[in-house]
Amino acid sequence: MLAALAFLFGLAIGSFLNVCIARLPAGESVVRPGSRCPACRTPIRWFDNIPVLSYLLLGGRCRQCRSPISVRYPLVELATGVLFAATVSWLPPEPVLLGKALLFTALLVVLFGTDYDVQRLPDVITLPGIAAGIVLSAATPPGLFDAIMGTAAGALVLLFVRWGWKRMTGVDGMGLGDVKMLAMIGAFLGWRQVGVVLFLASLAGALVGLLLAAGGRRSLQTRLPFGTFLAAAAWGALLVGDNLLDWYLSLYP
Repeated sequence: MLAALAFLFGLAIGSFLNVCIARLPAGESVVRPGSRCPACRTPIRWFDNIPVLSYLLLGGRCRQCRSPISVRYPLVELATGVLFAATVSWLPPEPVLLGKALLFTALLVVLFGTDYDVQRLPDVITLPGIAAGIVLSAATPPGLFDAIMGTAAGALVLLFVRWGWKRMTGVDGMGLGDVKMLAMIGAFLGWRQVGVVLFLASLAGALVGLLLAAGGRRSLQTRLPFGTFLAAAAWGALLVGDNLLDWYLSLYP
């Protein structure tokens, strides 16, 4: 029952996250104006704004101008619902812990979407996210000290990588948005998980890059949106990061 409720709640939150993904990179308000058609700007009425269902009933088109609406909108809603349901099913049923985990998940969905769309990780998400992660971690694992250390570790490790790459190549290989995002992840998950997230994200990014290069769709020099890989790795670490780290450390008695 809790997972079902979380799924429905996630669908509704996903609808708002779509607005964030579309507007925040452009510096627009996520409150006003209300939901509107991307093509004709006609306000969307409530019965045409039911997550996933309205998109299916309208055949993926605006009721007013019949312009196609991106399939991204129902996909984000559905993905948020699934992620919320999985989160509450996996983690202990403690209200503050679950609230923190769901907020973290929502932030990751927005950052995944904005980085995928326009390769931007808005400060309006990452910086308040760092503050929220530290405050909430004072009342939940990993604890206040680990959250502060995680914030510092997340920022410093990518700043060092960024500096080293620029020194060797003369070009920036990573934006400061990635630095702030990993700092936010460290604030929520603690310093122990920073390495896990960075390893998983780097491995996934390398594999995807090689597959795209092998398929002729990109070259090995093409920059991939690293924030998308950080988001996916961070959500995985939220659920199984401690188990994965303990398993790895057990290999070296």
